[in-house]
Amino acid sequence: MLAKPYKIPESVLVVIHTQALDVLMIRRADESSYWQCVTGSKDFIEETFAATAAREVLEETGIDCRPGTPLATGLRDWHLENVYDIYPRWQHRYAPGVARNTEHVFGLCVPAGIQVILNVREHTEYCWLPRHAATDRCFSPSNAEAILLLPQFTA
Repeated sequence: MLAKPYKIPESVLVVIHTQALDVLMIRRADESSYWQCVTGSKDFIEETFAATAAREVLEETGIDCRPGTPLATGLRDWHLENVYDIYPRWQHRYAPGVARNTEHVFGLCVPAGIQVILNVREHTEYCWLPRHAATDRCFSPSNAEAILLLPQFTA
C-alpha cells in the first residue's frame, strides 16, 4: 500500500453565506464538537486558491461554484490570509518539520434555501446561523474572525 502524501500547508477557508448574512456551519465527523466553515488544503502546489476553494465547497457541501456555473460569480477572494500553528491532532498529516499553515480566505454568497449535501466522511451535520451565532459556534479562531468580517466583503 502506498503512503498517503503529506498535506500541503496552504489551504482555503470559505465562508458560505446568504444575502441576509446567515452562515453555513458544518460539524466535523472526526470531532463532534468542532463546527466550522468550509476548509481544505491544495491538492497540488500549482492549484490556484480559487480552484481549491471551489473544489472544497463542492466536495464538502455539494454546492457547485466552479467556473462556468451560476454560483461562480458568488465566490470572492477576500485577499486575506491567516498563518497559524497546525493543530497537534493533525500534525501527522504534514511533512516532518512543517508546523504552520497559510490559509486564504474566500466568501461565497448563495441563495437562501440552497440544497446542501454533506460529504459524510468529513461532516455529519449542517446548520444556517446568523453570523454572530455562527461565530460563537466556531472552534477555530480564524473561522470566527472571517465570519465577523463578512459585512465588509458583502457591501
